Amino acid sequence: MRPYAAGLRWLLLAALLALAGCSGMRIVDSDVTAYTAATAPALSVPVRYRFERLPSQQALPGPTAALEALAGPVLAEAGLQRDDTAPTHALQLELRSFRDPQSPWDDPRYVAGVARPYAIIGRYGMTMHHYALDLRFDAPYYRREIALVLRRLSDGAVVFETRARHDSGWPDDEAVLPAMLRAALQGFPNPPAGTRRVVIEIPR
Repeated sequence: MRPYAAGLRWLLLAALLALAGCSGMRIVDSDVTAYTAATAPALSVPVRYRFERLPSQQALPGPTAALEALAGPVLAEAGLQRDDTAPTHALQLELRSFRDPQSPWDDPRYVAGVARPYAIIGRYGMTMHHYALDLRFDAPYYRREIALVLRRLSDGAVVFETRARHDSGWPDDEAVLPAMLRAALQGFPNPPAGTRRVVIEIPR
């Protein structure tokens, strides 16, 4: 079998495996750290809240409003009810998101679109880049952290704080961010102490 024919065979097999993996569920695993203030009165649900925005968020109302809209249904599931008329608490959401050109585990010597006439030993063994088969694969990597702070309006005390971190190649914030927030609110209003890994399954 000629080398290019063997390579094409493996590419077709990889494509079939990728298509097979497109069905079912995918996992959003987040590292969650939550804190509850040890002050009376104890926090109980339902909690009536209004959103509170930092000055930087007020300067960029569009992205902040989009984040709040995504968070609304998840907050309601946890017992947090939005009430802009008579709230008892102020809720602040903050998102930090970074897009890297590749995963930290990828071999930096694999540059898209660059062919090399010699073998390279990388993460997956020895491979050969051929000038006649110049394939470009864009595989950006996303690092996200979402944080929530709940403040009692009567005295300004912070009564609950949580954050979730998740890294993956999934680009769709509309699916990933609600799953991260659901993980961050697991156990609300009395979450386990310390940092823990929370796994949420979402449709592909």
